[in-house]
Amino acid sequence: MIRFRPLSLHDQPWPILWRMWGSEKQPHAQRHLNALPRSPMVPDSVMAEIARHDWEGTECGCGRSAGHLVDAVRDAAEGHPAAFHALEGHAFFAQHLKPPAPAVCAVLMAVWAARPPRRATREALLWTLLALLCTVDDGGTHEAGLHGQCAAHIRTGVDGFRLELGVPGSGTSAYAEGILEILGLPASS
Repeated sequence: MIRFRPLSLHDQPWPILWRMWGSEKQPHAQRHLNALPRSPMVPDSVMAEIARHDWEGTECGCGRSAGHLVDAVRDAAEGHPAAFHALEGHAFFAQHLKPPAPAVCAVLMAVWAARPPRRATREALLWTLLALLCTVDDGGTHEAGLHGQCAAHIRTGVDGFRLELGVPGSGTSAYAEGILEILGLPASS
């Protein structure tokens, strides 16, 4: 039986996993989190998001287990722009999303929420999010599909995308504008 501790108004949605009592997920997620190499450049919220997903149990776009993507998303969280581009062929390829796409997207949005300071990192992150959104919608009438799941994750960062529009002529501004346009959201709130 799963029992939940009452949440306060200040609790964030992602820590709910850690507040579950009597669940098999809590020891698994904690063990998974402890197994990941720590980096002072990666916020705890991003590490928790990485640990939350079953990477080994998900088939990657390259045909192997998605477990090898943990290093790639952690490198992306550290701010390496090339790590974002390395996700192509694994989380998405051409116009199609692959099974690890929602998990990758959730981690990327945790990185976005942590506000990466370098413009090159933000630009690569926004490029990746735009590439995920520019895929074929695979959802049905009663199911979101991979595309819908990714779009739902990306919608959580709308305010940050709008802030990037304040730097006209930059790559970050163009990518943020494209994301907002695909989501069907106005550039201003």
